[in-house]
Formats: sequence, C-alpha cells, structure tokens
Amino acid sequence: MRRKDTGGDVAIDLVNYERKARDAIQEFWGNREKARQRQMESGNIDQGERAGVTAGKNMDGFIALVIDLVRANGLDRAAIHRDRSVVTLPGYFRPTKLWDLLVIHEGRLIAALEFKSQVGPSFGNNFNNRAEEAIGTAHDFWVAYREGAFGEQLRPFVGWMMMVEDAPASRRPVIDRSPHFKVFPAFQGTSYLNRYNLLCQRLMQEQLYSVASIIASSRTAVEDGVYHELNDMTSLRTFVTGLAGHIAAEAARMS
Repeated sequence: MRRKDTGGDVAIDLVNYERKARDAIQEFWGNREKARQRQMESGNIDQGERAGVTAGKNMDGFIALVIDLVRANGLDRAAIHRDRSVVTLPGYFRPTKLWDLLVIHEGRLIAALEFKSQVGPSFGNNFNNRAEEAIGTAHDFWVAYREGAFGEQLRPFVGWMMMVEDAPASRRPVIDRSPHFKVFPAFQGTSYLNRYNLLCQRLMQEQLYSVASIIASSRTAVEDGVYHELNDMTSLRTFVTGLAGHIAAEAARMS
C-alpha cells in the first residue's frame, strides 16, 4: 500500500504488513512449540513452558517487517543493526542500554525499537516488569538525547511493540489491592490486555515513545496467524504507518 501526504510529494509503502504480521505470528507460536517439544524430549518437563520464552528471538518476524519498511521507504542504504554486539546506545542514568533494533544513517540515529512478548500462565508480575522496563528505558533515552548523547540531530523514532497471548487469564478482570490510596479508575477491574493497552496509550501521550503498539494472539494462531488489535491508537497499523512516515520524511529531507 502507498499513501501520499497532504503535500503530495511524500509516499509511504506499508509493504503488505498485514500478511507479514500473520507470518510473524505463525513463526512466533511455531518457534515456542518447537522449543517446548525439545525440552520435553530431553526430560526437562518443568522447563518446557519457560523454554518458549528463552529459546531464540521469537519476535524475529516483526523485526523483518520493520526492516522491509525501512528499505521500502527511502533509506535502503541505512545501517540496520540487530545483533547484540551492535545494538547498544548510551544512557543517562546508566552507561548503556541494549535495544532490539537500531536504524542508523550517515551517523544519525533514525530509529530505536523494542519488541516484547508475554504469554501465560503468569501475567501479573510480568506486566509490572514490562511496564517498569518500558518507562525506564524511554526516560533514560530521552534524557540522554537531551544531553547530546547522539549528537545534534532531530528526534529519532522510538518504538515499542508488544504481543500478548490472547487467553482467558489475559482477558479476565483483575482486582488490585492498594490499602492506602485508590488505584486510578482507568485501571480498576481491567484485564491485563486492557492494562497493556492503557500502558501503550500513556507511553505515547507522555511522549516517551513515538508509537507503542499492542496486539493479541492466541496459540491457535500457529495455524493462521490471526491477531487482534485493541484500538486504533495502539494498533499495528498505527505503528507501521508511523515508522514508514518517519523513514520517508527522513529520506525526503536528505534528498
């Protein structure tokens, strides 16, 4: 899909992202199942579920989608880094931070992205850990940017993508205990999926991320790659259009 902006001189290519996202979902669940089966066959039954988390880069299909977006929207010669040895950026409150993907062109940081996932059965502690990580990472990044860690340049695109298992436990309303002060109403009686959606909205509203996206998918999606978006603001479409637009604008600015 290509779309022109209001000026008529910048087009973005969404590289058939819906099909590629379905492929990425199938790969995600397929990799987890293969890892679990290997653990079961080795006799390490207790680690079977955990193996799906620790084995391999399960979000690689989404990383490939982002690479296609960068290449198709005018920065085909940009350096796209994904190996652990070359995805480190300086921080402000800590020396460095490992990202999942960096896009660098002619010495300028164009984009920094994180790809995360969470599956059951435990959602509670993992949600809090993911939230704290996302908030801390972004705050550290933007202070480092303000202090000139990346040189004099325009604001890069900073993206956070989350895939959560669509399951009864992630959709079930959760009751919180806060004995001294009330929990904000927006969080009261919400499911973990809705809490991730609120987290993504607020990460963007507070300008901690250019786009923060959440998608939900059940384990049966290994067969068809089906996924669900919670709303337009945090949708995968918003993520890919935001990134594609940023890349196209950078390319146009340098042409």
